[in-house]
Amino acid sequence: MNWDRIEGNWKQFKGQVRQQWGKLTDDDLNVIEGKRTELAGRLQQRYGYAKDKAEREIDDWLKSTH
Repeated sequence: MNWDRIEGNWKQFKGQVRQQWGKLTDDDLNVIEGKRTELAGRLQQRYGYAKDKAEREIDDWLKSTH
């Protein structure tokens, strides 16, 4: 799956993102609004990930998303 699809259907994917990364709040999800860079930043903030770790997490999640 590509990120454009997620960004365009953010409301649909918010639940899946929340399921994958439970530490993200509703406010986080509203700020992210489907923007990959915002998601990476929030993962760094909430989970203490380095930038490359956050990007890998997102890539792995994208591969598993149908």
